[in-house]
Amino acid sequence: MGAGLNSWFFQSKVRPKVLSVADRFHFERALVSSGNPRVAGVDEAGRGPLAGPVVVAAVIFPVSWICGGMPEEFRDLNDSKALTEQKREAFFCRLTTRQAEISRAIVAVEPSEIDALNILEATHQGMVRALRQLEKQADHVLVDGLPVKAIETRQTALVKGDSKSYSIAAASILAKVTRDQIMRKYDRKFPQYGFAQHKGYPTRAHLETLKKWGPCRIHRRSFAPVRAQEPLS
Repeated sequence: MGAGLNSWFFQSKVRPKVLSVADRFHFERALVSSGNPRVAGVDEAGRGPLAGPVVVAAVIFPVSWICGGMPEEFRDLNDSKALTEQKREAFFCRLTTRQAEISRAIVAVEPSEIDALNILEATHQGMVRALRQLEKQADHVLVDGLPVKAIETRQTALVKGDSKSYSIAAASILAKVTRDQIMRKYDRKFPQYGFAQHKGYPTRAHLETLKKWGPCRIHRRSFAPVRAQEPLS
């Protein structure tokens, strides 16, 4: 741990909190105390859809928050799937515009690359790119789910990590809201598919329109339901 961080950590009047049921900085704080001041959470949105990009985000919160407590406006931060759309968008706004202390990066991996690599590898490459785009490189990475071999930085994989770590939860929100915004834009270009409603996921309505119209240029051609349909001429 650097001298500056040592000084803050041991001289600050605010001491690390004791682990509680809802302590979503537990893993980050343990890493900071062992000499890893920049802990990044990384997560994705959009692995399952038949169309559109997979979006990956990485987030680093400041040490003062990790060890001293999350600011009130962020304390309800949680897995994006556990929040309403309105709450996700409110947190997205706070994460991207109100807090200069937060380091963040968002990467979209397009359908053509998904088809070329496969969805798992494309997601992992997106994670690597997002981590590289952070203003300061992470000392340690918290990954939602299983370990990612493509990430060379030391990492800890957390099953259901987006509900256990503020950093991963923040990344999940940035990825989810960004992807939803992208799919709403594509809905205006390809209104017959209903992308604004299902966001490219294989709902019954999406499968019916895919059968009727065939795939458009943002469909993932390597996915079986898309591959089974004739492309538009």
